[in-house]
Amino acid sequence: MTQKDAIKLFEERKIRTVWDEDQEKWYFSVVDIVSVLTDSANPTDYLKKVRKRDSELGLFMGTNCPQVMMMTETGKRRKTLAADTESLFRIIQSIPSPKAEPFKLWMAQVAKERLDQLEDPELSIEQALLDYKRLGYSDNWINQRLKSIEVRKELTDEWKCRGVKEGVQFAALTDIITQAWAGLTTREYKQLKGLKKENLRDNMTNMELILNMLAEATTTEISKEREPKTFEENRHIANQGGQIAGNTRKEIEIQTGKSIISPLNAKDYLQLGNSEKDD
Repeated sequence: MTQKDAIKLFEERKIRTVWDEDQEKWYFSVVDIVSVLTDSANPTDYLKKVRKRDSELGLFMGTNCPQVMMMTETGKRRKTLAADTESLFRIIQSIPSPKAEPFKLWMAQVAKERLDQLEDPELSIEQALLDYKRLGYSDNWINQRLKSIEVRKELTDEWKCRGVKEGVQFAALTDIITQAWAGLTTREYKQLKGLKKENLRDNMTNMELILNMLAEATTTEISKEREPKTFEENRHIANQGGQIAGNTRKEIEIQTGKSIISPLNAKDYLQLGNSEKDD
């Protein structure tokens, strides 16, 4: 199963999903669905009770709902009970909720959007733009973030061409770039911002995003010129790309007298932006 994780929003509530490229369909976290539909304080227990009460549902889920690797709240990937769109319709029938019908329409739309995006990649960017707007990000920040997605994709494509393996090696090179330009490892950076499972880039300020893009874009260009053949060569190039952006950061900080690396996360600066609007 070739998977791509994503977070989908239903009425501003997060639902963990995985796109299975081999089967070309979404898998949704069943616990997240139960949480959204019932507003239960303990959706896991709620689901257990439903399965116990409805033996046919319990049998159906045991047969049709696989355990899929998804990100937990602690930032770790663990197997999570998941269901495709067809199976979810059966599960929803057993959960009394006024949100059931609008949720079914939402699921159908999610499926349609993904198929449309496969035919036209620009639609993926448009969907990301809408999601960020719903969360309250400014237009300026959104433009930077979408550009950073493009820059990151170009870098990871270059790494794949150079034989870098997705997963551990991608993470290691990313960590090298981050430490070289920001002076912090990815973990330290997230700790500074008080993050756990959240995406670091989604919690960067405009200037942090710009410098991170500079580091990654520079790494990409150096790699294209030097055509590294070993992981160690890729490590060296990642460090160089990060250092160039790091030197830029230091120069800006000298000129402005302010640190670019900010402890603010998305929740903080979105609240600040709303406060300014209220004032």
